Amino acid sequence: MDEAIATKPKVAVKTAAAETAAATEQVYKETTVHATQAAHAAQSAMKDAMEKSLSAINEINTQGKRNVEAVVASLTAATHGAEALSSQAMAFTKKSVEGHVEQAKALSGARSIQEVIELQTTFAKSAFESYVAEVTRASETLSNTLKDSFRPLNERATALAETMQAQR
Repeated sequence: MDEAIATKPKVAVKTAAAETAAATEQVYKETTVHATQAAHAAQSAMKDAMEKSLSAINEINTQGKRNVEAVVASLTAATHGAEALSSQAMAFTKKSVEGHVEQAKALSGARSIQEVIELQTTFAKSAFESYVAEVTRASETLSNTLKDSFRPLNERATALAETMQAQR
């Protein structure tokens, strides 16, 4: 009987050791499964975040390119407008100088003071009307130039506002 009593603690220890080893094995397996799942979830989240970041960077690059194109289009329109205004001013100046030369010739051939006054009055009226017409024409050209110059910039501002609204 002494041997049976002595064997009982050994069996209990072996049983406890086996149970502990089995429990440890089970905890190890569960921990491995959870760690693997967490690693896969982290990897998936990282992949999604990287894709979103790359998408955002591509969108920023696209927006930047469109902004540069809009500025170039705006400057091109402004340049064309400036060229048109310059051409109009040169043509008006040439016409005006020619008119002054003709007026000087006409005045030098006048026979009386009355004729000088009539010629000068007619010339002044004609010059004023020509000037008003030219200013109106230049104003229209300038207005169209400003509209054409700001159109691409307004389109980009509108697109940016729409993008910002869509992100909310």
